[in-house]
Amino acid sequence: MRTGTSRDVVVAGNGLIGLVTAWRAAQRGLKVTVVSRESRNAASGVAAGMLTPATEATFGEEPLMRFCVLSRDRYPAFIAELEGESRLHAGFRPNGTLQIAFDTDDLAKLTELSELQTRLGVKAERLTSRECRKLEPMLAPSVRGGIFAPDDHSVDPRMLADALWSAAERNGVVGVRDRVTELLTDGGRARGVRLESGGEINAEQVVLATGAWTPGIGGVPEGALPPLRPVKGQLLRLRMPENEPPIVSRTVRGLVKGSPVYLVPRADGEIVVGATQEELGYDTRLTAGGLWEVLRDAHELVPGVSELEVTETCVGLRPGSSGNEPLLGPTRLPGLHVAVGHFRHGVLLTPATGDAMAEVLAGGDLPDYARRFAATREFGSDRNE
Repeated sequence: MRTGTSRDVVVAGNGLIGLVTAWRAAQRGLKVTVVSRESRNAASGVAAGMLTPATEATFGEEPLMRFCVLSRDRYPAFIAELEGESRLHAGFRPNGTLQIAFDTDDLAKLTELSELQTRLGVKAERLTSRECRKLEPMLAPSVRGGIFAPDDHSVDPRMLADALWSAAERNGVVGVRDRVTELLTDGGRARGVRLESGGEINAEQVVLATGAWTPGIGGVPEGALPPLRPVKGQLLRLRMPENEPPIVSRTVRGLVKGSPVYLVPRADGEIVVGATQEELGYDTRLTAGGLWEVLRDAHELVPGVSELEVTETCVGLRPGSSGNEPLLGPTRLPGLHVAVGHFRHGVLLTPATGDAMAEVLAGGDLPDYARRFAATREFGSDRNE
């Protein structure tokens, strides 16, 4: 059936990006509906929640890293506002991040990284092996050194999603438990969405925030959406025994013979350990090899992980664009917007993405800081420039 009244905005997808877009748009006075059915392989529910642009910096991705730093710096005020509106904790932990080198080759790579961090203007302190173990006593004695980033923190994405849902509902956002199967168009513009149940929702503007599953939505004119691909990640959730101190007190990221691994502690004793990065399409199989690689490298850095209880194993699909940068705002089809392609940075970019999307949905242009990531850029035409 068709909804009785048209909405200002319908958002497809209730991951962090979809929810923050809905919340911020509703704060602007727009009538918003969010449509989604839970997917256990969605990136938001699987992600570790690292807010680490300093330790994630990569040569060739400097503009993206600046966007990440901007979003990270908004997190404290963002969390304070969100928790105030939602009346829920979002699992924010401002403890800094320690990045570790396992051997001399890994240390050389971290040395190069520190030069990039300096160029980007982010805080990062080079540490000796002894200084690293002073911060985290359970590190293996063999680690060669590291970098401490005091402003790189973490958040629990599952708690963050709950808080965003609560805040959105308190601002009048309506949730529909269904799946968007088709975009509705009329007169050369987007006019709403069709649901798997057969219903339709009319809206003046449609936002696709469906991550790696966005290409599966029908009815989108050819060439309206940039290409996306899924990137598989496997990780584990471990738990400390009750009444024992955690084996790490802050996010620890490591390079082990060139392979990245991380351990992210939660306040309740959980430790998230991950993650693989596999270009295998929509393969969501949990594999022994993938989990073994993660545990092997984590054990090299923090041997105590081998004694912890495994409480959950996860597979997620990150949405990657051709340039591994987010795709934001209006598309080539009037009325259709996207907020996708965040790849490894969806949690980190949640505050800045919400602000940028609310601006365009309220009738403005993408803010200057987000224009590089306009959805139209993949086609050689950014109407915001």
